[in-house]
Amino acid sequence: MTQDSFRASFAALFLLLTPSFVFCEDDLPAWNQWRGPDRTGIVDGPAWPRSLDEDSLEQSWRVELPPSYSGPVLSDRAVFVTGTEDKKNEVVLALDRDSGAELWKTEWAGSMTVPFFAASNGSWIRATPVYDGSSLYVAGMRDVLVSLDAKTGEEQWRVDFVKELETPVPAFGFASSPLLDGDFLYVQAGASFIKLDKKTGEIVWRTLKDNGGMMGSAFSSPTIATLAGTRQLLVQTRSTLAGVDLRSGEILWEQDVPNFRGMNILTPVPFEDGVFTSSYKNEAWLYSISKSNGQFASSEEWSNNAQGYMSTPVVIDGHAYLHLQNQRFTCIDLQTGERAWTSPPFGKYCSMVTNKDLILALDERGILLLIRATPEEFELIDERTVSEQETWAHIAVSANDVVVRELNAVSLFKWDAQGSNDSAR
Repeated sequence: MTQDSFRASFAALFLLLTPSFVFCEDDLPAWNQWRGPDRTGIVDGPAWPRSLDEDSLEQSWRVELPPSYSGPVLSDRAVFVTGTEDKKNEVVLALDRDSGAELWKTEWAGSMTVPFFAASNGSWIRATPVYDGSSLYVAGMRDVLVSLDAKTGEEQWRVDFVKELETPVPAFGFASSPLLDGDFLYVQAGASFIKLDKKTGEIVWRTLKDNGGMMGSAFSSPTIATLAGTRQLLVQTRSTLAGVDLRSGEILWEQDVPNFRGMNILTPVPFEDGVFTSSYKNEAWLYSISKSNGQFASSEEWSNNAQGYMSTPVVIDGHAYLHLQNQRFTCIDLQTGERAWTSPPFGKYCSMVTNKDLILALDERGILLLIRATPEEFELIDERTVSEQETWAHIAVSANDVVVRELNAVSLFKWDAQGSNDSAR
């Protein structure tokens, strides 16, 4: 065997034996899930311009759609979106990323009506899908999870948690966005937290079970963090924050989170060996996670009277930038729990992403905000109305593309790469 053929054989063997290596049809799943590839809201890539005018951020295309809360998901070729059509069916569409042209569309019966205050904003599909390079995994409102071929839209498998687990349809629908890690999916569904094989939909384990119904319809989406030296799932139910072992489903630690009618909505954010969260009509907390003699423990590091609501914060240089229940932004020092500043009021909800020292926030009123991330003071650099409709879905950003899911449409804008030179400072 020649030296070159030996190297090639060794490289092939290495790839086969390395479990973290993922074969994808795309070079890079661009914005493939809730809050981006790492679920942090951090956007890697070119620095953004310090302006939102049409010369800096130009609309490339816009497509009318059925209404949805789900955030758009991007591959390097397509934009995947969902909707609820005629209050009867849930639809999933793949649109060409360059032109907005429809590549495929699939649908199934799946509508429902949510109760109370939530009904005023609409009863359409809520969870953001996740994409792994070849398949798209979509959570339907009636507690179903569907795997679709991302090239064709063909259904590959479906899990109906209500039928399989004999649990009630969650009152507010399947609201928590599925999480992908390697060959497995993690969902808050079936009045519990569940691990599934992404190739078959087979349930691997089920934990954090509750009584289902209204209290079982978790809002917060899970994420993964390394805390006290252990990589683990970070899960927030409607009453509890927990660390869960990825392999076994064992609950490593639990922490009660004060809540008003179970409205713990935002995704908890890890910081060093702690977890930041905040809940409606309550406070904000940093819970410290420790491990001694093989046992995990959680404790409150600090609390702050900041009342979060639906918006998940972004963390930049040890500070959490959080949109509050009172419609203001605040900056919290995660080491001390002290607020650095609080802004004037804006809309009821903002989805936020960050690149270097800038935050791009999409207000539910259809207003895009460009904010400088600094603990010194609130600094609004620019703002622009990008939709005459409401924009509750999470913004998606990949390379120079900014995708805005309007109530009844999706728009793709492009940053002017030439204008970004001044933003990196």
